[in-house]
Amino acid sequence: MIERYSRPEMKKVWSDENKFTKWLDVEIAVCDAWAEEGVIPRSAIPKIKLAKCNIRRMEEILVETRHDMTAFLGSVQESLGEESRYIHLGLTSSDVMDTATSLQLVEASNILIQDVKDLTAILAQRAIEHKYTLMIGRTHGVHAEPISFGLKLSIWVEEMRRNLHRLNEAKKIISVGKISGAVGTYATVTPAVEQTACRKLGLEPAPVSNQVLQRDRHAQFVTTLAIIAGSLEKFATEIRALQKTEIREVEEPFGQPGFVTTGSSAMPHKRNPELTERVCGIARLVRGYALTSLENIALWHERDISHSSNERITFPDSCLILDYALALFASVMKRLQVFPHNMKKNLELTKGLVFSQRVMLALIDKGMGRHEAYEIVQKNAMKAWKGSKGFLTLIKADAEVAKTLTPEELTKIFDYQFYLQHVDEIFLRLGLTKSQWLGVFTEMKET
Repeated sequence: MIERYSRPEMKKVWSDENKFTKWLDVEIAVCDAWAEEGVIPRSAIPKIKLAKCNIRRMEEILVETRHDMTAFLGSVQESLGEESRYIHLGLTSSDVMDTATSLQLVEASNILIQDVKDLTAILAQRAIEHKYTLMIGRTHGVHAEPISFGLKLSIWVEEMRRNLHRLNEAKKIISVGKISGAVGTYATVTPAVEQTACRKLGLEPAPVSNQVLQRDRHAQFVTTLAIIAGSLEKFATEIRALQKTEIREVEEPFGQPGFVTTGSSAMPHKRNPELTERVCGIARLVRGYALTSLENIALWHERDISHSSNERITFPDSCLILDYALALFASVMKRLQVFPHNMKKNLELTKGLVFSQRVMLALIDKGMGRHEAYEIVQKNAMKAWKGSKGFLTLIKADAEVAKTLTPEELTKIFDYQFYLQHVDEIFLRLGLTKSQWLGVFTEMKET
């Protein structure tokens, strides 16, 4: 992944240095396991644990062999004496590579899990802050009925909680090792060695494998990242829509320390939602990697390496860009500008039409048939759409309505607070209370 979208901690996970360190960790763990079986002398283990991989030397050998593992083993061998003969004993390349990749994916998962937690906490804070901030709810992009901005954000909080659960499950699925030799028969390495080596590495041994770990595991991991990216795109798309000039209910932080101060090279007035647009673009890329991971499930017979070439890109890139996107969107939401006065202005654009359902239900409650009530309300609503009079004025002037509802009853119906009557209950159900999140918010403020 390009430097622009790579954060240091995740970048370190997918560095060549870390990858080859993990390869060496697997080799040493297997040697240790062989020693416990009495196949390798215990006296050789301290020397083996001092083995090193010289990456520059490995690259020189690679020019000759064109094979990563033989180049790696050649470099490691040069750092040892006669003990080098025990390295890679009974193993095939995928034993080392796949198990080491699992270690990298676990490290990457831990970073992403914290990213998700951080974003969820920020969303919860903003949801509580705007619990009662009225705005118009839209369906099909058209005004529907009032909601609160906090309620909109609470939906995102719960979605990110589901994403955290998915990510933990994906981490569990990928936290496995495979030390079963060529085609997975344990002909040259024993199940006991696999069990011991995986335990030392903090992994579970795959219950059964052929020459590789089965790629449905990796597909679950990458598709989980794609789902999380999809959630980010959903959230970011909403911010972009609400930032339109005609709406302007929220706005990305602009001109604040660490954020853009220029919207356009040609038009100095522009304040573009470029950060959330970036999140949307990144999400598309992760979805593409998810498709590739699904196509990697079907390999020929006991293995081929059609998956190998693309996984050199898809694993690090999907982790790097999701880590970046989560952090980017968290920073946007932490400093998102919210304009309640514009929300109120937009709420009143349709001159009271948002209360149409309440009027209809009031007529039905008084004994009018639903079809008749719907037609009466719709007739007056269409007049409000086309004319200059407000919906309340029109509905009060309707003779059929006047037979059922008094002007005072109608005026009482046109109350925005009616739509907030259950918001406390919803937030309580989600555990979104200031007292519960106070410690989290305090920690976030300090950092």
